[in-house]
Amino acid sequence: MDLALSVQTVELLLLVAAVVAMLARRLHVPYSVGLVVAGIALALSPFAPTVELTKDLIFSVLLPPLIFEAACYLRWNELRTDLPVILVLATAGVLISGAATALGMHLLVGWPWAGALVFGVLIAATDPVSVIATFKEARVVGRLRLLVEAESLFNDGTSAVAFGIVIALAAGQNLTPFDIGTAILLRIGGSILCGALLAGVVLLLGGRTDDQLVETTLTTVAAYVSFLLAEHFHWSGVLATLTAGLMLGSLGPRGALSEKCKDAVEAFWQYAAFVANSLIFLLIGMHEAHQHFAVIWRSAAIAVVMVILSRALAIYPLCLVFSRSGLRISRVHQHVLFWGGLRGALALALALGLPAEVPVREEIITITFAVVAFSLFVQGLTMSPFLRRMGELPSVR
Repeated sequence: MDLALSVQTVELLLLVAAVVAMLARRLHVPYSVGLVVAGIALALSPFAPTVELTKDLIFSVLLPPLIFEAACYLRWNELRTDLPVILVLATAGVLISGAATALGMHLLVGWPWAGALVFGVLIAATDPVSVIATFKEARVVGRLRLLVEAESLFNDGTSAVAFGIVIALAAGQNLTPFDIGTAILLRIGGSILCGALLAGVVLLLGGRTDDQLVETTLTTVAAYVSFLLAEHFHWSGVLATLTAGLMLGSLGPRGALSEKCKDAVEAFWQYAAFVANSLIFLLIGMHEAHQHFAVIWRSAAIAVVMVILSRALAIYPLCLVFSRSGLRISRVHQHVLFWGGLRGALALALALGLPAEVPVREEIITITFAVVAFSLFVQGLTMSPFLRRMGELPSVR
């Protein structure tokens, strides 16, 4: 991790985040968008701190608390009902979206297949950070929020598996169907095992104490160690932390973690998520300010259109699969799933971590920033009005 993120820098960014949070509430604008704007302004100011936005910074420090906190609020008894829908959208949906985007970038922009496939895969998964932040701010509740947030959390597993395979192919490795199948099973199974193992240890130890500081520390270990352990083996850290959070959120209140400490643990994770969220969006804004979008505006525009179209190709046909079942997704909810497919820090982390040998690597990074900017400013700013227009006003404050 780049040590440029010093204590002084963090203090400055948190002060900015606190001011933005108050202003965003008064002006009724999404907090995440306000942070990006503040980040851009901060980057253009004479006293701008120098912070390198890297994959390690996002993955190793900022992403685990956001995934863990969100997963803790997913209850298995609610999730299992819609699990078939979520899994179909998070697997087939990601593959369809990635393939469609890659095809468009190859045919319309002229990228080689290797570079187009890498971009298609990394941009296909909706980003849990952006999606969860937006839906929290919009005060969406019920099945709609469960579908959108759970899909954004689960589809990272598919994206991580596909990303690893595509990177290997781009590097010139010859992978047989057996190799690909083995990699899929190993990555998914290994990630779930990491999360379940850490959650099991915390549940075991947590049942032996009623000290809120100890229990909070144990959950922190579960969030970070499950993520880092899975990433160490080149599996999916998000899927591992998702598993740990889901287990602790569903099983912890049943006696393994004390009821006495529940409020303290939840308050800690709400604050940790606020800090991580604030830093991510501020850093995105600071780095958006230095991107030269004018040079690649045509390719960026094509990429934005392809990302939106590919999301539609994934959502609407797959929802038809459940149209005659008890899991039917209403047309309104399909529209929200489509427009709520935001991209953000996860796509940037994958792009920034691309090996040097990947074709059109620099173009991929710049265009990923462009797609994220569109996602945050256009989709993020219109999300609440869109929900209101779709008749979800009772769920929005």
